Amino acid sequence: MKSRALTIAILVLVVVGLLSMSTPSYAQDVWKKLGRGIVNTFTGWLEIPKGIVDESKANNVFTGLTVGTIKGLGLGLVRTGAGIYETLTFPFPIPEGYEPIVKPEFVYSSD
Repeated sequence: MKSRALTIAILVLVVVGLLSMSTPSYAQDVWKKLGRGIVNTFTGWLEIPKGIVDESKANNVFTGLTVGTIKGLGLGLVRTGAGIYETLTFPFPIPEGYEPIVKPEFVYSSD
């Protein structure tokens, strides 16, 4: 019974925390950096299929499957590493103004 009450309390705290993280503008702040870090940590692998599609559109399917995979793997490692870094350093304004380390800010966002 105590574990169920604890689970509900934690769930309520998480929901309230997530709702309080929303900001009225797109200004960079500590919570945006934390969210960006978590998202990029877990979605960095999406750079691989994105690289394949981008190279296939730019050249041909064979190039997309070979060069695009290699580029996507490299960019995925960079994005995942940047996500881990931003998640760990979210309370500190590094770089200045909590700006993103990797551009575009997320895998499929346009910059």
